[in-house]
Amino acid sequence: MKHYFQKIHIIWAVVLGMTLFSCSKKLDRTPINTTSDADVYSTIGGTKEALAKVYGAFALTGSTGSGSSDLAGIDAGTSDFLRLYWNAQELPTDEALCAWGDPGIPDLNEISWTSSNTLLNGLYNRCIYQITVANAFLRATATTPSTFSEADQEDLKHFRAESRFIRAYQYWVLMDLFGNPPFTDENSTIGKVAPQQIKRADLFNYVESELKAIEPDLVAPGQNEYGRADQAADWALLARLYLNAEVYTGTDHYTDAITYSEKVINSGYSLDKNYNYLFLADNNLNNPETILSINYDGNKTQNYGGTTFLVNACIDGSTGAGPTSYGVPSGGWGGIRARSPFPKLFGDDYTTSKDKRAALLLGTDYDITNTTTFAQGIKVIKFRNTNSDGTLPANAGTYVSTDFPLFRLAEQYLIYAEAVLRGGTGGDKTTAISYINLLRERAYGDASGDVTNIDLNFILDERARELYYEAFRRTDLIRFGKFTGSSYVWPWKGGLKDGTSVADKYNLFPIPASDLSANPENLTQNPGYGS
Repeated sequence: MKHYFQKIHIIWAVVLGMTLFSCSKKLDRTPINTTSDADVYSTIGGTKEALAKVYGAFALTGSTGSGSSDLAGIDAGTSDFLRLYWNAQELPTDEALCAWGDPGIPDLNEISWTSSNTLLNGLYNRCIYQITVANAFLRATATTPSTFSEADQEDLKHFRAESRFIRAYQYWVLMDLFGNPPFTDENSTIGKVAPQQIKRADLFNYVESELKAIEPDLVAPGQNEYGRADQAADWALLARLYLNAEVYTGTDHYTDAITYSEKVINSGYSLDKNYNYLFLADNNLNNPETILSINYDGNKTQNYGGTTFLVNACIDGSTGAGPTSYGVPSGGWGGIRARSPFPKLFGDDYTTSKDKRAALLLGTDYDITNTTTFAQGIKVIKFRNTNSDGTLPANAGTYVSTDFPLFRLAEQYLIYAEAVLRGGTGGDKTTAISYINLLRERAYGDASGDVTNIDLNFILDERARELYYEAFRRTDLIRFGKFTGSSYVWPWKGGLKDGTSVADKYNLFPIPASDLSANPENLTQNPGYGS
């Protein structure tokens, strides 16, 4: 079973009582539960349960199962962080297209969203919600109880560093997608003063400084419990931050990207021998590659987002051998499939490729002439709710037990290689090529796919082949200058079958209109979206 430290639900009501996120500004309510924060944080066990809620905000939508949500104004089933984040990172790109007409989906498919897009607003609020929960944890643990032993105090130090890491991660997401969000930390006044907006470059500096500050207080690489952040996760986020620094600030940090990706590479993690196993229901077992994941359990963390969404939305009853073969005998929603450029990265006919990563694709109909017809397009079955031995998890139905990797070692090899090619110092091209060939040798099963030279275009394509459907593509295309404009178009970009240019404003999502209305004195809309 994979759930947050065994006791995610115990603490939910207490933390919500302290940190209720609401547009009503009624944040001074007395918690209705009988357990106070003083009780919870008086023991290291209770404090750990509170930390579980900080992590749990990644995977759970609310406190009472799949029908509940922490957020107002969005269907509970779509309010999970990963489902919202994945849609924002994949649907506007050349990798994915969704057949559904649900509010917000067509706009993401076509890169035509506004500041009222339901899914973007939900993602923005979900990120802020998890930041709010992390801030509450940090406020509540600012003073160490006198009853804590030395070992308890050491644990508390780790807990606080992990909470700051999660907060930094969510600020990175907001910076990457929305640019200039409102900012709060544990020292902010709650419910009385509206938060100030922070500029993107300033937020970059904050995230960088936080990640560096907490590094010594995090557990050494590979030594934390599964699903909790360690120093390698910290370095991995720094490497990702630095790779995109020129987009965020106008100043490159490719040398820093090399430094921190190499720290991860040398930290003891290793590639899983079987690429497919990284995306199965028992990927929490004997997995040497995943550095930090969002953990899902089909019995303990039920909701219609996360990997439940990724598995069910990518298949229907006619896909392959049907939903049962993908571990969701009660599922199969028929929504998401690949746009034609992606499978062709494995060759004009991906089915003849020796690259085993292409084996997680199905079908022969590359072209999508009707965006609402799921039968059109190559299907992607990368994530499945089956175990590595072919069995199904206990009580397999619609809900999925496959964990989602937020950071894995393969990304760090790709960061190192790209940063070297972009002129970062401290690395070398020969080493970069060797790292790329490690990925390709796993994919091919031998050295037949090895390369002797690489360039930036190759890296962009290799990132797609290795990291597809892991919520990287929008960020990658922006970094390469190919997301907006006309230098690269793909089917249905801009709403046309053959694709068309879109305005540069779409490199950032808009600040939600609802937040601008609630905080007009402090928030300014991103350029191109009006006031």
